[in-house]
Order: sequence, then structure tokens, then C-alpha cells
Amino acid sequence: MSAYDKTLGPLLVGTLFNTYLYGIVTHQFASYYRASFDDRLAVKCVVAFLLVLDTFHSVAVVYMAWVYMVTNHANPTVLQFSVWPYPFTPIGTATSAFVTHLFLGDSIYRLTHNKALFGVIITMALLTFGLGMANGVKAWIIHMNADMPRINSLAIPWLSMQVIVDMFSTVTLSIIFAREKTGMPTTDSVLRRLIRGAIQTGLFGSIFALGYLITFVLLPEANFYGIFAIPIGRIYSNTLLDTLLVREKLKMEMTYNVFEETSRMMGWIPTTKELRPPISTSKSFTTCMTARAL
Repeated sequence: MSAYDKTLGPLLVGTLFNTYLYGIVTHQFASYYRASFDDRLAVKCVVAFLLVLDTFHSVAVVYMAWVYMVTNHANPTVLQFSVWPYPFTPIGTATSAFVTHLFLGDSIYRLTHNKALFGVIITMALLTFGLGMANGVKAWIIHMNADMPRINSLAIPWLSMQVIVDMFSTVTLSIIFAREKTGMPTTDSVLRRLIRGAIQTGLFGSIFALGYLITFVLLPEANFYGIFAIPIGRIYSNTLLDTLLVREKLKMEMTYNVFEETSRMMGWIPTTKELRPPISTSKSFTTCMTARAL
């Protein structure tokens, strides 16, 4: 095995996979803006912020790969030091996760009006974000790759909390949607899509966070954790945008009023937007979601 297989190899794989995911996410961003959803300003700001963050981080990791593999291809001592996009990765990841957790927490609150539950989610999200930021700042200060295990005391609780928040939010949303099933094919089809969106948002983020945690703790001398660490922010953006874009398909399955009411209950569109006069007898989904929100 080459000396670079455990260092530059994982870095290259992580960079390539991140670039691939960034291509998918960019298509999702374009689809979102092309769809012209009448979303709340807060939702539009979340999407715009993730676009800027994903673009910046993806360009940064390509630059990092260039520094290691091209600029210093004949200077192996450069591998002893971390180029700034590497310690920035925990900061970018923590920020993407925090935005996603706020989005999920807001959806849960609008569906349940349970302030205690909302407070628990936001508290855990803030704690996780703080640990992630501290992890990135400490990694930036250390600078030497060989000394990175020193941040284990922050990395372990940070990534563990991230998994906990992901799964807690996912299970909570899934239970809320599952309770609203009516037995009507159209209504239950919509709910299944919403449950799928909630599950994939938490599941994929959790898988990559666990991969990041396990490889960082068990293989500290190698860069295998980069395979999971570099693209995890794109995972959060991809799953969140997929949840928003599922409405393109829902439009074809629901009447205008039911579609608008569903978007309102999820907190995607302004609550002041007026509905059209009822034109369909398919009221069950609107009724149950409205009752849940009152």
C-alpha cells in the first residue's frame, strides 16, 4: 500500500463525492427557483444560504485537493499540515446541520404547537451547533494533522449529538404524519411522501455523521474520515431540498386548496395567503392537518 493511500486517497474520494453531490444539489436549487413556490421569506433565505454555503465549501475543498496534489505534489511534508478548508469542514457541517434542524423544528412546531417539544429540539440543535463550531475552531488552531486526535473530546459529543437530533426530529415528524393517515389513497400517498422526506433527512445525515465519528476515532492516523466529513453538508442540503421539491409531484395529486393548506401547515408558505374557493370534495387531509395545527 502506498504511503498516500491513507492520506491523499480518502481526501480525493471525499472531494470527488462532494463534487458529485454538489452537482445534484445545484440542480435541486435550480429546480426550486424555477418552480417559483410562493414560500415564506424565511424558507427562501434558508435555501439561498445553503446555496452559498455549499458553493463556498465545494470550491474550497477542490482548492485544498489542488494544494495537496498539484502545488505540492513533490513536497510530501505538506501532508503534516491541514490546509484551511479541512478545519473549516466541521464549521460548514455544523452550520448546514443547524439550519436543517431549525427547519425541521419549525415544521414540528407548526404541526403540533407544542412549545416544550420545540424547545427541546432547538436546545439540542444549539448545543450541537456550538460543539461543531468549537470542534472546527480547535482543529484550525491545532493545524498539525498528527495532533488532530486532540479534538476527540469535542468531536465525539458533537457528532453523537448530531445523530441524536437527526433521529429525534425524524421520528417525531414521522409519528405526526403517521397519525394523520385517513385510509384514503390520495391522502395517505401524500403523507407517505412527507414521511419519506422526514426519514431521509435524518437517516442519511446520521449515517454520514456516524461514519465520520467512527473513522475519526478508530483511524486517527489516516484521512478516511474525510470521505464522510467533506460531503455531509451536501447530504443535509440534498435531503432538505428534496422535501421542498416533493411539492412538484404533490401538485398533480392534490387540489389547489389542499396543496396550499398542506404547504401552510408545514410552514412553507405565508399563513396570510388566501385560498381559492373550495372546488373539490377531497377535504380529509386539509381537515386533519388544520385540526392538528389549531
